[in-house]
Formats: sequence, C-alpha cells, structure tokens
Amino acid sequence: MLAQATSIMLVKRALRGVFTLWLAVTLVFLALRTIPGDAADALMGQQMSAEGVALLRRQMGLDQPLLIQYFAFMGDIVRGDLGLSLALGKPVSELILQVAPFTATVVIGALLIGTVIGVPLGMIAGRRQNTWIDAVARLVSLTGLVIPGFVIGILLMIPFAVWLGWFPVVGGGNADDLTSLLYFAILPALAGGLGMAAYLTRLTRSVVLDLIREDFVRTARAKGVSERAIFYRHILRNALVPIVTFLGLYAIVMIGDSIAIEIVFSRPGFGRLIMGGIAQRDYTLLQSVLLVYVLTAIVINFAVDLLYSWIDPRIRLTA
Repeated sequence: MLAQATSIMLVKRALRGVFTLWLAVTLVFLALRTIPGDAADALMGQQMSAEGVALLRRQMGLDQPLLIQYFAFMGDIVRGDLGLSLALGKPVSELILQVAPFTATVVIGALLIGTVIGVPLGMIAGRRQNTWIDAVARLVSLTGLVIPGFVIGILLMIPFAVWLGWFPVVGGGNADDLTSLLYFAILPALAGGLGMAAYLTRLTRSVVLDLIREDFVRTARAKGVSERAIFYRHILRNALVPIVTFLGLYAIVMIGDSIAIEIVFSRPGFGRLIMGGIAQRDYTLLQSVLLVYVLTAIVINFAVDLLYSWIDPRIRLTA
C-alpha cells in the first residue's frame, strides 16, 4: 500500500514538473519576443536594405505569426529537437553539449568546495558558540555574504593568476582532457564555492544551535550519552534536512551565478552562449538554453525530495 502511494506521488510530481516546464518555456518564448529587433536585424545591421532583411527574416521563419512560431517551437521540443541557431546555423543541442562540460565543472566544483568548507565550519561554530572560533567563522561568512561571486573571482585572479601564475587567467581548457578541464576550473569554482560556503556556514551554525536546545538532546544527555554520540547521531542527522534543502536551492542559483563568473574568466560556457544569443537576438538558442536550465532545476528539486525520505524515513513524499 505504501509503495503504491509513493508511486502515485512520484507520478504527480512528474506531471507537476512537466507543467512547470511548459509554463516556463511559454513565458520565455513570449518574453524573448518583447526584445526590440530580431535575429535578422542583429545579423544584417543597418547597412542592409529593408528587402534583404525581410528576405532573411522569411528564411528564418520570423515572418510567421507568433502563434505558428510557438507551436513549431513546442513541436520541436516534444520531438527532442532544439532546432538550429538562427545566428550560427548549427544545431543548438550540439552547441549546448560543447559548452556543458565547462559550466558543469564550475558548478559541481563550487558545490563541493562550498560544502566541504561551509558544513564543517558551521558545525564547529555551532558547537563552540561565543568562542574565538565562532567569532572568526561569523566574520568570514559575513565577508563572503557581501561580496558577489564574480568579484571574488577577480580578487582570486590577481594573486594566483596574475602575480604567481599558478592558474590560467582566461579560458576553459580542453574539454576532452579531464585534467585540463579541472585545472582551468579551479579558480572559477573557488570563486563560486567561497560565496556558497559563507551562506552554508551561517545556516549550519544556526541549525546546530537550534538543535542543541531541543528536548531530545537534553534527554540524551540525561541518559549519559556522550557528547560525540549526541552530535553525530542526533544533531548532525537532523541538520542534514535543511542543509540538503539549501544545497538543492543553491545548486540552481549557482548555475545562474556561474554565468557571471564565466564571463570574468572568459570561459566558453553557458555564459558566453547566452551573451552571444542576446547580442544576436538568437531566439532559438536562448529558448533552448533556458529550457535546459529550467529542466535542470526541476530535476534537482525532484532529487532533493527523494533525498529527504532517505535521510529521514519519517519524511514521505506529499502531494
């Protein structure tokens, strides 16, 4: 009976995700059409005659009514075809696959760095409240909160790339060489990870302080359970739920933040793809990139929901 209920909930979540994806894609489609000009104007510029621009617009299908363009776009999505870039004339799926490794290494690296730094630092600060360790942790986290990730990237670039020459200033490395890919992603991932660590430190510290005051912790102490056991068996396990929630949300935010970081480091990731699409009014490219972004966000949220029940079996998927 429980397995059947869980299956029903999973189907409902999947249908809700499909509806969210459709709504987001529709809004993106309409929003892009509000930008003055189109791909034909951007490509031909003011030097081309009106007849030439009209001919190019007809070849791109931009002269069709908006409703026809919308249904054509949705039909391509249903078939798994992201279409051709209006500016480059290449399949959008091919362009996305080319830049995906560069963005993925930054996002995953930032999440790992932020988690490795933020969670232990927040745990220590929570357990050592009002000590010098707690004061240093709060000061460091506050500093990270007020400095944007791309600014941290510039601050890291000056000593480690310009002065010492340990890391490259620009570029993304060779996508076919994992070592090169990771080497070029160190500074950008560190720029994103330090900002995330600041948020995660404060969150973890706050959660630990709240849990320490709970009745079940006082009961465990009254029974003679060691502080180490209390911390790892009770406090840490209960703290994982809000931490996982934050990681899921920040993973989505980090994909967006990575765009600015990639621009600072001139990386060939989604940032360059989006900026080029905006400059050239490449509707097909922008729609598809944002579609991938929304789909990734939906998958992350779904994975977080599944992790809840794994961390704490008392938590069940709800409608």
